[in-house]
Amino acid sequence: MAETSAKAATVERLLQRTQKTFAEEMGLDLSKNTPMPLFLWLVAANLFSARISADQALRAAKALKDAGLTTADHMAEATWKERVVILNRNGYARFDEKTSRFLQDVADHCRDAYGGDLRKLREAAGRDPAEERRLLKAFKGIGDTGADIFFREVQVAWGELYPFADKRALQAAETLGLGNDAETLAGLVSKKDFPRLLTALLRADLDGTLEEVRGG
Repeated sequence: MAETSAKAATVERLLQRTQKTFAEEMGLDLSKNTPMPLFLWLVAANLFSARISADQALRAAKALKDAGLTTADHMAEATWKERVVILNRNGYARFDEKTSRFLQDVADHCRDAYGGDLRKLREAAGRDPAEERRLLKAFKGIGDTGADIFFREVQVAWGELYPFADKRALQAAETLGLGNDAETLAGLVSKKDFPRLLTALLRADLDGTLEEVRGG
């Protein structure tokens, strides 16, 4: 009983510290499962995969969105230089040219393979997570880490993924005594709050505040 109470208190502290997922901070509602948020979240997964801080990646993702590059068509139709300027001004000075090329490739592949609609990737995969991962990794700049990032938040709409937790979130959860598998962790919160809990674990790990969270 005491252990259950301690876990609940830890989860509550995590959720209080993190009110939004990364997608929500971008103003995306992935639960709607519509093309624009799905495409922008794939773009974000690409950016978050780089060796750069999460906050810088988030800033760049927001900037691309604010510049109107919100669909595969809009991203593909922007010039390489336009994307470079946006990325360079928003924390991607070391990766701007390479990332601009990646985003062109991502947009082109999304249009060519799925008509700009990632729901078609889901259907092409037969809603099988392993096949969805394989198809996601066909996008330039998306490897297993990028696929993990995409899965972590899109699981609110793609039920076949739930519960999904990436290795880093699970390591943080284990450090806090919350378990070391997705099923156990998902049992601590509602399905709706699960991606936010994962985000909170990642933020605490990235910020170096896991001990602070554990200490209460």
